[in-house]
Amino acid sequence: QEELVASGGGSVQSGGSLTLSCAVSVSEYINDRYTLGWFRQASGKEREGVAAINGHRFTSFADSVAGRFSISQDNGKTMLILLMNNLKPEDPAMYYCAAAPLRLYKEAALQTTRYDKGGQGTQVTVAS
Repeated sequence: QEELVASGGGSVQSGGSLTLSCAVSVSEYINDRYTLGWFRQASGKEREGVAAINGHRFTSFADSVAGRFSISQDNGKTMLILLMNNLKPEDPAMYYCAAAPLRLYKEAALQTTRYDKGGQGTQVTVAS
């Protein structure tokens, strides 16, 4: 069964850090033609791309998180990590991980319509 399960959300003080994990079980993405991404959706807002990494380990970030967030994947391609530093009041949202069956770069990697698989999210709250 293919799935992506996000975890690690919680409440953190403004300026703090949080690490999100996504357990990836997508059998068709066993070669390097894939992209894994993190997206977030705040209450009343549209879902937006946060960060992504493709099969060539190329990383893409939204301007709002560049320099604060980092994305990585384990060599076994079963775990996707989002390290979030210096969290700000605009960062709270439900965070989701998703997979796309091709290598995406830059702005394309942050477009939700490019991804065909996703799962339940994990909530991030930032206390000011």
